[in-house]
Parts: sequence; structure tokens; C-alpha cells
Amino acid sequence: MAEHHEPHRTQRPHRPHRTFEDLVAEGACVPTEGWDFSWFEGRATEARPSWGYATSAAARLGRASAVLDIQTGGGEVLDFALARAPKRPLLVVATEGWPPNAAKATALLRPRGVAVVAAPEDAPLPFADGAFDLVVSRHPVRPHWGEIARVLQPGGTYFAQHVGPASVFELVEHFRGPQPDEVHSGRYPERERADAEAAGLDVVELRAERLRMEFYDIGAVVHFLRKVVWMVPGFTVEAYEPQLRALHERIQSDGPCVAHSTRHLFEARKPGSPSAPPP
Repeated sequence: MAEHHEPHRTQRPHRPHRTFEDLVAEGACVPTEGWDFSWFEGRATEARPSWGYATSAAARLGRASAVLDIQTGGGEVLDFALARAPKRPLLVVATEGWPPNAAKATALLRPRGVAVVAAPEDAPLPFADGAFDLVVSRHPVRPHWGEIARVLQPGGTYFAQHVGPASVFELVEHFRGPQPDEVHSGRYPERERADAEAAGLDVVELRAERLRMEFYDIGAVVHFLRKVVWMVPGFTVEAYEPQLRALHERIQSDGPCVAHSTRHLFEARKPGSPSAPPP
């Protein structure tokens, strides 16, 4: 859940009893574009990483001249960081591969002078070598280290928050069953460190945390799985109705569905001396 849109941890709200059908129908009709998670207020919580990614990114934006935000989603995190940056970079560009998100990001970021480029997440970045002194990303589907290294200037920095291994797997395995070891170990931070170094980057900082999540009703679970589509690929209410109903009954009898997200903060630099700024 987006750091600056996450609800603060609160006690479970008191709600009148609502049927399984009502809750599922509500979760199934909420728009899923962008990374604004404010709809979950009072219905789900996620603890925030201690490093405060968006605020930390804002400080780095203030020291940069040319910035690329990879897989910006609806642009909310970049917008938050730019609003708090002590100084605006001369150039800020973002990429996004999903058309509804690209449209939302364009509308949000255009007033800040940010160009949003439609670029598939698995395609080469459509920018020249050494075009940026700062590349940022929050929760990329997968970091393409060779492309990140290519578009960074010598001395440039990649600063990002990644999803870690087995994130929210209590929920994933409720719907998909036990996952194999290779799936559990995907996104392992030390593996990403090795891949970044193989691409020629020096890893400056790598921190990982496991964070508690709570879902207070089945409607929140439905909306989450529709929004974060890689958790249960192909999720629909119809296909997973038995699992949804069982989880609803468990929440009703035992309280919130508890899961744990995993996150890691990644900072890497491209060796070399920064280019001199233009006169």
C-alpha cells in the first residue's frame, strides 16, 4: 500500500454486520487504477517501512538534475515526493506500462512538468545512455538492472523500494495453495544485490523489513487482489468464491486476516565521476 496513502494503524472499526455478498460486491466494483490506497481506510492496515521511502526520495530529488521514475503507477508517490523536494530537478520523466495508470499519472503529473512515457515494464527503457543522474522506483515488477545501469550517468544513483520475497503469502497461499520453494525465494534481496553488481552497479545500501498487514473484511481482500494483480494472477470473485467465503467466515469468527508484506530499500550507484553541470 502506498506509503503516503496508507491508513495509520487503528483499532478494528466497529461495523454493522454485512453479508458476504454485499462486501464482495463492494470490493469488486471499486476502481483499481493508480496507487492511491485511501479506500482501505478503516478496512485494512499495513505497517510502514521505517525508512519512509517517499520522504527519503524527496530529499534525493532536491539534489538531482535529471530524474527518471520507473513504473510510476498512477504517479502518486512521485507527486508526493516532488511536492516535498527542497528543490525541483530540471528534468523529471516517468514510465508506466498499464494504459489506465499511464493516463492517471499523466493527469496528475503534467501540472508538475513531468512527462509520462508509455513503456512496457519488460521493454528496454526508451532513453539515451547516461540520461539521468537519479533513477527511482517504488515496487517495480522486476528491476531491469542492465537498463537501469545504462541510463544512469557515471556517479548516478538508483534509489528504490522493492517488494521482497514471499510478500503477503499468507493470503496468496490461501487462494493458490502452497507455493514451491523457487517462488518463495523470488525477489530475495541478496539475489538482487548480485544482479545489480553484475550489471556494474555498486550497492550502497540494502535494508529489508517484514511488516504486518490486517484485512478487516472480505471486501478489502477482494479489492486488494484486484488491485495488486500479481498476488493471485487471474483472480476473479467467481473463480475463487469458495476461498473467499471461507476467509469471510474466518474473519467473522476470529477477527482480521493477518498477513505480512516484505519490503527492501535499495540504493546503488554507477561507478565514475558525475558529469559537470551545464554552464
